[in-house]
Amino acid sequence: MVELVFAPDDVARVRFAFSPLWEMVRSLRVLADPSGHALHLPWVHAVRPRLRGLDLAPLRRMVPAWGYIPDFLTPPPDTPLPDLGAELEIVRATPPEVVAAELRFMPPDPGRAEMAERPARALEVVADLLEDYWAAAVEPYWPRVRDLLEGDVLRRTRALAAQGAAGVFGGLHEAVAWRAATLTIDRRRHFRGGLDGRGLLLVPSAFVWPEVSVMIPPYQPMLSYPPTGVAALWETRRPAGPDGAAAALAALLGRRRAGLLLALGSPASTTELAGRLGVTPAAVSQHLGVLRGCGLVTGHRLGRRVLYSRTPAGDALAAAPGGAPR
Repeated sequence: MVELVFAPDDVARVRFAFSPLWEMVRSLRVLADPSGHALHLPWVHAVRPRLRGLDLAPLRRMVPAWGYIPDFLTPPPDTPLPDLGAELEIVRATPPEVVAAELRFMPPDPGRAEMAERPARALEVVADLLEDYWAAAVEPYWPRVRDLLEGDVLRRTRALAAQGAAGVFGGLHEAVAWRAATLTIDRRRHFRGGLDGRGLLLVPSAFVWPEVSVMIPPYQPMLSYPPTGVAALWETRRPAGPDGAAAALAALLGRRRAGLLLALGSPASTTELAGRLGVTPAAVSQHLGVLRGCGLVTGHRLGRRVLYSRTPAGDALAAAPGGAPR
């Protein structure tokens, strides 16, 4: 059991970030054990043909199906607006002695032992492979994953501001509980201690599902968890037809606007909404403008992108008889 004890001002130091590098590394575990991550089977089936001819053996040695992953492959993200290139530069800058030490910390394996003997070369090979793997397996799906992660950060940031720690940690994951200023994570390791004034970094991750991952002091305290809505990540949703559950809402708003309102059970960008609903981004923008004017949706800017979500009035309308809460 891991118990992180919060001092009175530690809640103010809770912050959020996510990482394309983390998603990429975690996705390798999904490929190694698809049955343990059945939610992502649509992605597995889609990417396997794209990986033909790419020798992932060095990556698989560093990222096993379970257990320890070398820390240099997953540096803590320090921004909610991540850049894969910058993250890979951090990986490439890892001192060779650190690469060797972390490889030797893993269970004995002839391939790992050989890599540990030539750590600089091993790091170069793996960093190049990560770039190739990203292009083949993750980048085509990154807009969809990024929208999910940004939406979760937005939702939980608002909950933290409105309700404090109980709002952000409540319902985070079945293995996580918040009681008496202590965050408890059900893990095999045993730890109880404070945050050493460094706060807690919360990192939503689609591919960490169905587990959580925790890092404890003396490292940056960090908790990675599956974001809300991950179960629908690979679904292709369409607006309900006139005889469906959303018929009454469609009659009120029109089929496209009703479909948009229902799809915004989790925050999303215009591009993601267009993909979900099978319409153009321009059409989505037009309908969102009407819904915003009615006070049913709102937009939140994150860097150069805008995520849309339902307002409380939009939630109430979507959940009313004839609507279908998502």
